[in-house]
Amino acid sequence: MLRLSEIKLPLDHPDSDIKAAVIARLAEIGVAAQELVSFHVFRRAHDARKRGDIKLTYIVDVELRDEAVVMERLQTRPHPHCGPTPDMTYRFVAKAPANSTLLRPVVVGMGPCGLFAGLILAQMGFRPIILERGKAVRERTKDTWGLWRRNELNPESNVQFGEGGAGTFSDGKLYSQIKDPKHYGRKVLDEFVKAGAPEDILFLSRPHIGTFRLVSMVEKMRAQIHQLGGEVRFQQRVEDIDIDNGKVRGLRLSNGETLRCDHVVLAIGHSARDTFEVLHDRGVYMEAKPFSLGFRIEHPQGLIDRSRFGTFAGHERLGAADYKVVHHCSNGRAVYSFCMCPGGTVVAATSEPGRVVTNGMSQYSRAERNANAGIVVGITPDDYPGGPLAGIAFQRKWEERAFELGGGDYCAPAQLVGDFIAARPSTSLGSVIPSYKPGVKPTDLSTALPDYVIEAIREALPELDKKIKGFAMHDAVLTGVETRTSSPLRVRRKDDYQSVNVDGLYPAGEGAGYAGGIYSAAIDGIEVAEAVALNMLGQQAAVA
Repeated sequence: MLRLSEIKLPLDHPDSDIKAAVIARLAEIGVAAQELVSFHVFRRAHDARKRGDIKLTYIVDVELRDEAVVMERLQTRPHPHCGPTPDMTYRFVAKAPANSTLLRPVVVGMGPCGLFAGLILAQMGFRPIILERGKAVRERTKDTWGLWRRNELNPESNVQFGEGGAGTFSDGKLYSQIKDPKHYGRKVLDEFVKAGAPEDILFLSRPHIGTFRLVSMVEKMRAQIHQLGGEVRFQQRVEDIDIDNGKVRGLRLSNGETLRCDHVVLAIGHSARDTFEVLHDRGVYMEAKPFSLGFRIEHPQGLIDRSRFGTFAGHERLGAADYKVVHHCSNGRAVYSFCMCPGGTVVAATSEPGRVVTNGMSQYSRAERNANAGIVVGITPDDYPGGPLAGIAFQRKWEERAFELGGGDYCAPAQLVGDFIAARPSTSLGSVIPSYKPGVKPTDLSTALPDYVIEAIREALPELDKKIKGFAMHDAVLTGVETRTSSPLRVRRKDDYQSVNVDGLYPAGEGAGYAGGIYSAAIDGIEVAEAVALNMLGQQAAVA
């Protein structure tokens, strides 16, 4: 097929205009309208750089009667917006051998990375065992609401731990800036649609799903793993790892069982701090890495819509507006927006008693009254010296401080943006009603994070107001703290995806430092599953 790009149409165009635009683009390369057999939209985005003239931008794949002639013509007379459609078909790199004598591969963690690693291994016939320390997604959802509604935390079943991982309680964004030359991302989207995701995620430029839809999708994907011979075990926390002569030999589980295995995908997420401690104690090589600290900021969604879309705010083809902003501060720090959730809510995301953590979440409709995003400051291991686990201790320090400032009952400390900029405590709230549950306590956030973070955010907010009018409005709300933007460490791996010093251990996903969000974590899960499969085939061949 032929791919046509940069097809721009008015926001309110009728559907028939797409075909007319395709025919016009084909005419530019000398192809007559009657040569067109069919077409479908591969990607739709919007160009809102001119708020008074917002355009929809399309990438369209077309089928022609004699494509070979057109492709030959494009080789001699290239066109910047026409070319062959890339082959995005996913092909399995291996199939499990019949009557294999190998130990079954084990996947630790069932967030997006572990879910896709397990699914791909199952589809290749390797019958993986997936261990998840938390509960099945619906039970886990009830426990999560227990914290949000009754201030009751279950340390093993919450926003961070349980089937679906932290991505289940998020905006469900399905895009990333990572390079994806093998088009694994298409496999991710295809599997999500098979599991019940809306088909528009296949062509929207910034697709998302939302929490409620993710719940049923995860269940369907688990069922597929079972049907293919895989196994999912809930409430099975890894308490120790058996390493002999630099090789994985087994895992000791919280129920007392020792599971023999020699291929382990480590997809534990960024909040499995106790597991990282076990790995460190057993000598698995890891190192501290940069991450970010900050707050959640909430504005009326209508303010963001008007700032981004002007008179087109609320248009059904645009939906709720998002944003991405950054400011480089005089103290050398960078302040930037993180995990922006249009029409969403700020959620309690702690997994440990006596600590407060915030995150953002949206439903598919993105219809809530507020927009929220992390407004965070990048930090490096120089800010928390002390080895690979020092970042965890640093996060815990500020999470405990937030718990204290919030009143010690999992309510979160909050401050009006105007008061924060003026360096005065907030004693009440204004027109923006915070969405965080179980609730917020107006206070002074100046001691909620390191001084250099407070200084940077205080400088950045008025500057960001120049980019998004109203960003520094007095009644906008800051809620603390956002500490788990990414893993504070990286479990180093080689080109074959195995740990640099432990054979058979495959660090994967966000927790190991190789992804950031649902989409990139799922892609990493696919890549790691392929590496495991190829290694197992080689091992089987050596035995034979």
